[in-house]
Amino acid sequence: MAVTIEELYRNYGILADAKDNLSQHKDAYQAILDGVKGGPKEKRLAAQFIPKFFSSFPELADAAINAQLDLCEDEDVSIRRQAIKELPRFATSENIFRVADILTQLLQTDDTAEFNQVNAALISIFKMDAKGTLGGLFSQILQGEDIVRERAIKFLSTKLKTLTEDVMTKEVEEYVFAETKKVMEDVTGEEFVLLMRVVSGLRVLQSVNGRQQLVELVVEQADLGQALNPADPDVVDRLLQCTRQALPLFSKNVHSTRFVTYFCENVLPNLSTLTSPVAELDIQLEVLKLLAEMSPFCGDMEKLEANLNTLFTKLVEFMPLPPEEVENGENSASEEPKLQFSYVECLLFSFHQLGRKLPDFLVDKVDAEHLKDFKIRLQYFARGLQVYIRQLRVALQGKTGDALKTEENKIKVVALKITNNINVLIKDLFHNPPSYKSTVTLSWKPVQKPEAAAPKRPSGEEMGSGGSTKKQITPLPRRDARQIYNPPSGKYSATIGNFNYEQRGGFRGGRGRGFGVRGNRSRGRIY
Repeated sequence: MAVTIEELYRNYGILADAKDNLSQHKDAYQAILDGVKGGPKEKRLAAQFIPKFFSSFPELADAAINAQLDLCEDEDVSIRRQAIKELPRFATSENIFRVADILTQLLQTDDTAEFNQVNAALISIFKMDAKGTLGGLFSQILQGEDIVRERAIKFLSTKLKTLTEDVMTKEVEEYVFAETKKVMEDVTGEEFVLLMRVVSGLRVLQSVNGRQQLVELVVEQADLGQALNPADPDVVDRLLQCTRQALPLFSKNVHSTRFVTYFCENVLPNLSTLTSPVAELDIQLEVLKLLAEMSPFCGDMEKLEANLNTLFTKLVEFMPLPPEEVENGENSASEEPKLQFSYVECLLFSFHQLGRKLPDFLVDKVDAEHLKDFKIRLQYFARGLQVYIRQLRVALQGKTGDALKTEENKIKVVALKITNNINVLIKDLFHNPPSYKSTVTLSWKPVQKPEAAAPKRPSGEEMGSGGSTKKQITPLPRRDARQIYNPPSGKYSATIGNFNYEQRGGFRGGRGRGFGVRGNRSRGRIY
């Protein structure tokens, strides 16, 4: 026989008046638990009354939690919301893990208000016992259904950073890192990015040692011990994602050596055969930009000369020889070679950075014939640069403010940055012996401060820095807008490809050592 509204209120009154003698009224509490079998009104009352007296009847704890869970799964969304709202009141020390586990499973709801209620309840019990709550969350991430796992990871990536230090203590953060490493053993691409966002924001990992631990985590995911298969877009995608996650971790004390070495030994030789994971992405330029950004943080390299030679060879490929002249002094070719400025900026910058570690490379390690050939290419490229730089300066002269924000002028500003950078680096290499002292800011990076070693023509640098692109500073920053300046011979191009490539989901392919498509789980709810 179902409990009525009147009976619920009567039993509530008995318990409310009992004060210190609550435990003597077990039957009254049991009657309230039976309210979950009633109609909508009875259920709403039961959802409020059950948690109020929960702590006074430990022998009925399981029955009380199960009764509340029945209400959390009711067909009436208002009853579910009320039951979920009260769930934190069951989160006593011995029940915190179970309540967190339940709430994590409830993240799979498609009702927005209910979903927000679950999030609020999880935050509430986090403040009671962060480690116990994390235990429930990670339990579902490791063993739960895919939709629960996905939403639990997103919860961690967005909510942990909002919690205060008194909640996220050193012990709690170390627990997060340890559990995240377990999850990393089997992740999709999207999960990897979100989890790196979680651990990169931990205060306990902000030291040099902490950052090094994060790099080690990425190195393992990147699988740098395996040769690259350039024809497999999943393999290429994994490398791109891992490199992007590692980039903000590198510094003067946390070196990029293993990544730079892998790019020199495995990626550059296969550059032209790389298969892009995204159709619109210029994969060669993307890879060269990543290498350029990592190169300043490269430490001692075991095979420095061999890797410099690989870089040198690839740079030469993108720096054409001048067209041959016939007897009357005119060019025999119908078209002048194409100057690929964006690619050359990246390769020249990387070579310039690594060349500092072996400054006699061009003098002692490259034979005279190849060095002569290289200087001819440099000279020809430098002449082409001057033409474009003059054209760009004239086009941008006198333009300020909104005039520089038009799409056409943004392209010209970036183009001027690229050409100015190449000009500075080429001048260094023309020194005898070659110099590696100049400093430039890569064209797609925001200028942090005025450069001490500016080019001889500061007006060009000023013009080039006028439209620095915005970059969002986050624990795991996204890539800046990809702009390629690759003008046809004789003029600058008005159509620069602009593509912003970000991780958009898990990687394709079979489940493997990380970054696979995780095995489908078809388990029932496991409250």
